[in-house]
Amino acid sequence: CSRYVPCLQFLGELLSPELMANSTTSLIESFKQAGQGQVFQFFDDLDAAAQASLIAQAETIDLGEVNALVEEHVKGAHDSALNLDGLEPAPYEALPVNGGDAAQWDAAWDAGSAALQAGRVAAFTVAGGQGTRLGYDGPKGTYPVTPVTAKTLFQVFAEKIARSGERFGVTIPWFILTSEINNDATVAAFEAGDFFGLDRESVHFIVQGLVPAVDYEGKILLAEKGKIAMTPDGHGGSLRALVRSGAVDTMQAQGIDIVSYFQVDNPIVQCIDPAFIGFHVLGQSELSSKMVPKAYALEKVGHFCVQNDQALVVEYSDMPAAMQEETTPEGGIRFNGGSVAIHIFDREFIARAGGSDTGAKLPFHRADKKVPYVNAEGATIKPEAPNGVKFEMFVFDALPLAKNPVIIEAARADDFSPVKNAEGVDSPKSCKEDQLRMFARWLKAAGETIETDDTGLPTITFEISPRFAADEADFIAQWAALEVKPELKDGVVIE
Repeated sequence: CSRYVPCLQFLGELLSPELMANSTTSLIESFKQAGQGQVFQFFDDLDAAAQASLIAQAETIDLGEVNALVEEHVKGAHDSALNLDGLEPAPYEALPVNGGDAAQWDAAWDAGSAALQAGRVAAFTVAGGQGTRLGYDGPKGTYPVTPVTAKTLFQVFAEKIARSGERFGVTIPWFILTSEINNDATVAAFEAGDFFGLDRESVHFIVQGLVPAVDYEGKILLAEKGKIAMTPDGHGGSLRALVRSGAVDTMQAQGIDIVSYFQVDNPIVQCIDPAFIGFHVLGQSELSSKMVPKAYALEKVGHFCVQNDQALVVEYSDMPAAMQEETTPEGGIRFNGGSVAIHIFDREFIARAGGSDTGAKLPFHRADKKVPYVNAEGATIKPEAPNGVKFEMFVFDALPLAKNPVIIEAARADDFSPVKNAEGVDSPKSCKEDQLRMFARWLKAAGETIETDDTGLPTITFEISPRFAADEADFIAQWAALEVKPELKDGVVIE
């Protein structure tokens, strides 16, 4: 909360001590009236700087929202069981190689290209996490991922966005959601990398919103005597952050009405996919999503479904294993549409779903967690079992709220290989190998011969720079235009 202190000190220069004191007294009284007076129980023990920090933090809290969350998720019945009556797999636009209409995909590519050329598209990355699970100390976006040059996730995305802008003759703005924990380090990484070749004015950082954690009585917890236990409001909170930060207004002023959403841990994602954008435009959709066929029945991904004529995502934890393992008459997985957090949002839908007006809003979910806290005696307690509730929103909960949702199939090998775990599945090793397989496929599609094993993994380690090509079709065209082609050998970087 130290970022709030200079602002408060500046205000102190403008306001008289009496007005400042009255404002503080009024704030403390509002917490007492809301039954949350314990937030200031140690206030008189704090020095001036700590008091200012606590006041600034408390001013960001919507007590009405907290009260409503406590009534619904703490004091009220909070049965997490989901009603699955009438649940069906959601329909989707299949890839041409899997029986989809090739003419429709061509038409979508043309429509998406036109939208890009008109400057209607922005990229949006959710990047509030740290690399803790990877054993890495820093924002996850600064983690190195490419097989030869060890470019970071942020650099990979920056170069993909730059190449797409070059390809369609525009500057594509990039909005990045950070967190209180990693915002300063993220901005510093971009500064150190000279924004990876992007125009600095086209990159916009937004800090994710926070919600206080509460105990099982609904009381806001203190992490320290002068610090409230605040937690991120989930990836669904990204929509609120876009509205509250003014990013939606910036988009409107720039003529942007299409927002390409993806998460920071997936380096092979097509940040800017013309066909995906085109399906969104042609479908007059407020929210479009990519699905990938599940790798196996019990894969831990959400499922695209339809219930009561509404599209929705059902998490694997909410769907019984028996249902996940149901098969079609042909022997395939019935609920096969895996959600991989790749979406396109209409700007006006973001303004509506993330705004403060009444109407369609993303719901909050309850998460029971072990929350370190300061007890009434001022001692710091680190619980060994869940003792509190955190509130978070999920971005896929926007799907039932959107008009004309569109779901298209994506090839996992070309769009989804996240870096989540230090070892095993979805690890740096598996992701690098998936990148190499993708590069080898691109070369083969361009007519080159390259030796690979039975899984498609090439026998050499090499890299295709995102600044050279953004996807397979782009690579084929770029490769054909090279008068002198580099030798395909270990360590080569095609750029």
